[in-house]
Amino acid sequence: MSNELRIRAVVGLLLILLASAALYFGGFFFWLLLVVAGVLMQGEWGDLARASPEHRRLSMFAVSVPLALLCPLAAGLSWTAFTLAVAAFFFVILVTRSGRLALGVLYVFVPVAALIFLREQQPGGLLLAFWALSLVWATDIGAYFAGRAIGGPKLAPRVSPSKTWAGLGGGVLAALVLGFVLHRFAGLPIQLAAASGLLAVAAQLGDLLESAMKRRAGVKDSGNLLPGHGGVMDRLDGVVAAAPIAALFYLFLVFP
Repeated sequence: MSNELRIRAVVGLLLILLASAALYFGGFFFWLLLVVAGVLMQGEWGDLARASPEHRRLSMFAVSVPLALLCPLAAGLSWTAFTLAVAAFFFVILVTRSGRLALGVLYVFVPVAALIFLREQQPGGLLLAFWALSLVWATDIGAYFAGRAIGGPKLAPRVSPSKTWAGLGGGVLAALVLGFVLHRFAGLPIQLAAASGLLAVAAQLGDLLESAMKRRAGVKDSGNLLPGHGGVMDRLDGVVAAAPIAALFYLFLVFP
């Protein structure tokens, strides 16, 4: 194993352990990890949007305010947080005159709020949040192996030359298998298990969106914070798209 692959594997393992611990304990720990990731993602978004350092920092501060109100210790302030997120969006536009930079506030806030919402559900919050996160991981794994084994026509060659339609199919299949395994052995509602394939498509679209932003910015990765992995956005682009839809599916298909 090369040194680069060794670093990638070690960092990947540490990220999995950190995310798993925060997910298991939930509450303050899960919120804190998501907020830190969200603020870092806003910084990377600012870089991809080619914002000045001052505007980039301002946008990071702006998104941190509504994210702070999502803390489980601030019970009852969730709707206030949503209002402040919209206010932060317009605030960034007014101050920086950059709609692209302001969109990062919503790009960060919405999936963080969705994951916290799923994790806080009682009973079953741990399972719901794990489902929303792990189906993205399953999609990536399925897409990688199916794409390499089958190849074939490219999914979006101008945006991401390595992605294929076969990879998308493999990702959808892997997500569905995971969903029904969680239904069979952990009690995930059958409606959500069946919807896992749609979330796999959303995760791939989230990946393509970030790839388009990086191509426009002329960079390979969104950042260099995670050795061997790039930036935080590089690791969570699929989650950004899938988590809000997972929360909506739960609300409209399962929520009592």
